[in-house]
Amino acid sequence: MPADRSPKAPLLQVDDLHVEFRTPHGVVQAVNGLSYTLHSGQTLALLGESGSGKSVAAQAVMGLLPTPPAHITRGQIRLHGSDLLQLSEPDHRKVRGSRIAMVFQDALSALNPVLTVGDQISEMFRVHRGTDRREARKKSVDLMDRVKIPGAAQRLDDYPHQFSGGMRQRVMIAMALALEPEVVIADEPTTALDVTVQAQIMRLLRELQQETGMGLVLITHDLGVVASVADRITVMYAGRAVEEAETPELYGNAGHPYTRGLLDSIPRLDRLDHALLPIPGSPPDMARLPPGCSFHPRCPRAAPLCTQQLPDLLPVAGAHGHRSACHFSQEVRHGT
Repeated sequence: MPADRSPKAPLLQVDDLHVEFRTPHGVVQAVNGLSYTLHSGQTLALLGESGSGKSVAAQAVMGLLPTPPAHITRGQIRLHGSDLLQLSEPDHRKVRGSRIAMVFQDALSALNPVLTVGDQISEMFRVHRGTDRREARKKSVDLMDRVKIPGAAQRLDDYPHQFSGGMRQRVMIAMALALEPEVVIADEPTTALDVTVQAQIMRLLRELQQETGMGLVLITHDLGVVASVADRITVMYAGRAVEEAETPELYGNAGHPYTRGLLDSIPRLDRLDHALLPIPGSPPDMARLPPGCSFHPRCPRAAPLCTQQLPDLLPVAGAHGHRSACHFSQEVRHGT
């Protein structure tokens, strides 16, 4: 299929993605029919608790799933209309980094501890672009300046452990942006950072996105981070998308009990007199998903229908682009 690069064409489309892990203890259904669309300059957030399938879905897009035990059993991942799942590993390697890049969750683990940050950033230019060592180092300094690392030229030969957590994350962002990719996937980019540094990292990603026009997929469980940066949100639970909407619509009119539970469990300055309402129970065992709606064992609105029939992700009446996978979305949305 020829690439469709028209301005209105989707940049990245994930369609009916299924990923399973075949283990000695059974098959783990990590991603179950996930679909989403990302346009140039747009920020899409994949939101959910740990174990909901967010990171596995991102690794599938990047072509980083370990096979075995992971297997993509169904679906398409299209970049400008071309299905990445049909590429050979050498061809996928050419796409990875140059057209789609990833900012990993734990920068200290993702960076090589025995190589300087300059060597690690320079490698992107030398391997993918054939740039000579001197020019690659110059480009690395420019990138470190771009992501606002103070004294970039003097810090080029420092090792990852010599940087703070926030600065290491900036190094990761520099590496992701080195080859000017069209899509950047940021997997929990503010984990383990204090709130001030979190805000700085998210502001940096936003500024770089506005500068380059890249599409950004933000993987997180932090609703506070999402509210200020995401254009659209897909909420995941047990490997499925259970709700998707534009950010203001989702925060104002959540149509799924799980989304409502996430919103009710975070502190809000405008509701200091309200106690936090945690979601009871734990996410399900992905190797033994309950019948019907996977959320029903934790859902305050669960009915017999919920234990028998898996709800489809369907449009919510009166809200453009808002879909929810709940048999009673209208009741939840209006608080009845």
